[in-house]
Amino acid sequence: MSSTILVFGKTGQVATELALQADVMALGRDAADLSDPAACAAAILASNCDVVINAAAYTAVDRAEEEEQLAHLVNADSPAAMARACADRGIPFLHISTDYVFDGSGTALWQPDDTTAPQNAYGRTKLAGEQAVRAAGGQHAILRTSWVFSAHGNNFVKTMLRLSETRDALSVVADQTGGPTPAATIASALLGMARQMISDPNKGGTYHFGGTPAISWAGFAQEIFAQSHRAVTVTGIPTADYPTPAARPLNSRMDGSTLQTDFGIPQPDWKSGLKGVLKTLEHTT
Repeated sequence: MSSTILVFGKTGQVATELALQADVMALGRDAADLSDPAACAAAILASNCDVVINAAAYTAVDRAEEEEQLAHLVNADSPAAMARACADRGIPFLHISTDYVFDGSGTALWQPDDTTAPQNAYGRTKLAGEQAVRAAGGQHAILRTSWVFSAHGNNFVKTMLRLSETRDALSVVADQTGGPTPAATIASALLGMARQMISDPNKGGTYHFGGTPAISWAGFAQEIFAQSHRAVTVTGIPTADYPTPAARPLNSRMDGSTLQTDFGIPQPDWKSGLKGVLKTLEHTT
């Protein structure tokens, strides 16, 4: 028997991929506004879904410095209401989080149980969301991911391609290192986790899912131009030379081994994911 999957989010990168990969009930802002936690809970309680995936969030990292209250409402209060509604119904809740819950120090891979210390408003609101989801007491999985890209929405890959239309040289930050992660693989991981959690009420926890191998933004840009056959020279610069309102972590490397152990889901190879995204973009432009 097939499961009914309720997804919060319709237009984001992961939400778009979830709808492409599975028959899901996707709720956009018109059906469930994430600035209204009670409406989010009501949508779950009124549905006949077997599992809920929250693929919606306030993700404007720099703007969150000015709008932390709104970001907290969307990233913490609404997921809390969703998690409680799922706990009341006795169904699993899956929630996407971020590498920004860490301070970005060192060079070691971040483990799911490492001490969190977000350095910006966005990271603080996402951490508050994680804590609220756990506190709801139901079966849940929190999937921390990083550097999401796809053929949809706004992301680094599409920005680099757009800039390459008019520029043959770019300066890109080279001292931030992480794992670019294809949204398609995040969606696939969430769907696989959801199915396993429905069958096994003991499954769940906090997991990491980031693309391998780790690379800098400058290195990522070089690979984008190499794969798309664009002659653009990339010069690596330090973060200090590219100031932004919100501080960015220098180390976003995450260890995904527990996800593989518990769910059999390996970390994605972002280079092959990039190939797929570039192919899709080629056919849609």
